[in-house]
Amino acid sequence: MSEEFAGERSDLDAWLLLQQTRSQISRSEDRVVGKSGITTEQYTVLLAMECLHEPVRISDIAQRLIRSTNSISMIVDRMVKAGLVDRVRDSRDRREVRVVMTTEGEQAFKRANPAVTQLITDIWSSLPRDDRRTLVRLLETLRDKAPLY
Repeated sequence: MSEEFAGERSDLDAWLLLQQTRSQISRSEDRVVGKSGITTEQYTVLLAMECLHEPVRISDIAQRLIRSTNSISMIVDRMVKAGLVDRVRDSRDRREVRVVMTTEGEQAFKRANPAVTQLITDIWSSLPRDDRRTLVRLLETLRDKAPLY
């Protein structure tokens, strides 16, 4: 960090704080999503599918979540077994496989979504609107700067 932060948190302390915040939020999310009968990973895939307007390719989900296609494929495999999603052949290109929510997946998403929305509201409400905008801008900067290894 620059000298203006001397005497405050070091870079490693700030990095640790970022990791602690991520972990705490993840644990909170796991708790509220788990009550709906699905995992946070499954909810996140369903959320990405909802945002991308399914049917979607696994690579589209992976890109949206900044995850590897292989890791999303493994999650989707487990979701197929759980009855949350189905893999379907694209009607225009039979080589292309798309993912769609099943009725069970839609219901699980609808059960989890209000609790997640409330969690987000509870966490965000601790910051004034201007600070939220600043935080979003700063997080986007860090995300865009972080190299993908």
